[in-house]
Amino acid sequence: MENIKFGTDGWRSLIAGDFTVENVARLARASSRWLINREKEKGATVVIGYDTRFGGMMFAETVAKVFALSGTKVYLSDRFVSTPMVSYGVINIKASLGVVITASHNSYQYNGFKLKGYYGGPLLDQDIKNIETLIPESNEIHLDSINLNEYIEKGIVEYIDLENLYLQNIKNNFDLDCFNNSKFRFAFNAMYGSGQQVFKSLIPGVHNFHCRQDFSFGGIVPEPTRNNLLDFESFIKQDGNIDCGIAVDGDADRVAMFDSVGSYIDSNHIILLLIHYLHGYKGYTGKVVTGFSATAKVEKLCIHYGLDVKRVKIGFKQVCEVILKEKVLVGGEESGGISVLSHIPDRDGLWVGMLIWQFMIETGKSLNHLIDEVYSITGPFAFERSDIKTDKIHRGSIIEKCKNGYFTDFGSRKVQRVEDMDGHKFFFANDEWLLIRQAGTEPVIRIYAESRDREASLEILNDAREKIMNG
Repeated sequence: MENIKFGTDGWRSLIAGDFTVENVARLARASSRWLINREKEKGATVVIGYDTRFGGMMFAETVAKVFALSGTKVYLSDRFVSTPMVSYGVINIKASLGVVITASHNSYQYNGFKLKGYYGGPLLDQDIKNIETLIPESNEIHLDSINLNEYIEKGIVEYIDLENLYLQNIKNNFDLDCFNNSKFRFAFNAMYGSGQQVFKSLIPGVHNFHCRQDFSFGGIVPEPTRNNLLDFESFIKQDGNIDCGIAVDGDADRVAMFDSVGSYIDSNHIILLLIHYLHGYKGYTGKVVTGFSATAKVEKLCIHYGLDVKRVKIGFKQVCEVILKEKVLVGGEESGGISVLSHIPDRDGLWVGMLIWQFMIETGKSLNHLIDEVYSITGPFAFERSDIKTDKIHRGSIIEKCKNGYFTDFGSRKVQRVEDMDGHKFFFANDEWLLIRQAGTEPVIRIYAESRDREASLEILNDAREKIMNG
């Protein structure tokens, strides 16, 4: 059977390919063994949730059976939920571990297995490695012989309303009357994912877009990138009265936004807006932690405000590791995963989106006005990302060329220096840069670029693609 390895955020594979009940049981078996060994003194507890993907409940029940068989107390979600709901649930009931059946932003053909620590954030690298060593070569458990209802009757498995716990936490931390009475009109795009119910009850005036279950995600990859949100962009432009739109991915831990004219606002800008709001307006302090691929404007803004910045490798668990040790004001990545002070040490697209809406409501300023305030400190910029699908041998060749100093220019731009914390970041003149790296959860080479405007950033990406594929 497959030699299962975790990527930057869990294990993901094709449903009915490698992602099967048997393989999920193998992972659950390894995770339960690791957990029981770790929690010998006080007894192990686990929270299990799943998103809107095909077979989510079936796979979650498989995990519940394996953990229950080991004697672990199981709290099983009574419906599909977002990943942040599971993370918050782990903290709320003081569980030892969280498991989420989700492939996050991957296409509908995939599903996945995420693990959350007792602190409500991604399980850290060493723990993941330890679990990988415990994965059996084949499934040793006869799942059909396990009666889940018997474990429910014994109280070993208990259904839990994770969504309601999460909604109550929002009510405790946001003044919903201000949202419901605001002059601003908001829209929310769940991309058919597991965050779809939240605003229907909290803020009835929000226009809900793609907020129903669809196993195919409308035929679009549920990642909130510009190209995947063209229908949402068109809706905002045609409506003409939406002041700001939020879009989240399939498990609602990543976020992107749109302004009142339908312009896409990426997470680099959202990270800067959060720093500007939480420190510049509210006076909160703490370190800013961001991934290697995020905008260089983070340093400029933090120098202005006197805040420390720490760059980490890509993968939110790298951000989480810092959050667990230090006071972090904002921790985030360009891919849309962002955490903020006094919330869970995990990505939460809904929470972050509401904070930006709150920023607008409290100041009475449009999203563009607030972005212009940031630009007055950092200067304007644009960030673009693209994926190159190619075979494993070619991917390896590209990375080797990066390591060996093969790339000295891209188009008319000369490389001035290179950083290789996670992938290879090539710096040019005029604060422009290009990053080339192999994705941790998909068989692609990712390329990222930042420049003064979108046209220049796209030019860098086009020159990089030409050089990589034909150079």
